[in-house]
Amino acid sequence: QVQFVESGGGLVQPGGSLKLSCAASGSIFLYTMGWYRQAPGKQRELVATITSDRSTNYAVSVKGRFTIDRDNAKNTVTLQMNSLRPEDTAVYYCNGRRSIFGRVDDYWGQGTQVTVSS
Repeated sequence: QVQFVESGGGLVQPGGSLKLSCAASGSIFLYTMGWYRQAPGKQRELVATITSDRSTNYAVSVKGRFTIDRDNAKNTVTLQMNSLRPEDTAVYYCNGRRSIFGRVDDYWGQGTQVTVSS
């Protein structure tokens, strides 16, 4: 089982930037990695994903503002967040998912709080 630990959250003013990091306890080489977020009273939603061959996908609400990246050698995934808005306030979760020999492995981190407020 792989464990993920997020870091980099905090309080930032509207228009500011933050960079989230997710460190894995094992290899992420075959995993599709993603960032999800959950705001109070709302369902968890996809923010961005990056596959093992570095194909990326973004939620419409963050496209052009957020960038997901991965470093397989360091077993880390990052989310650069620019031009932050109050509606980006949420707990951000790192996710790793892979399908191997018919089994799906799906792991989550504990989350890191991002608050965008003046």
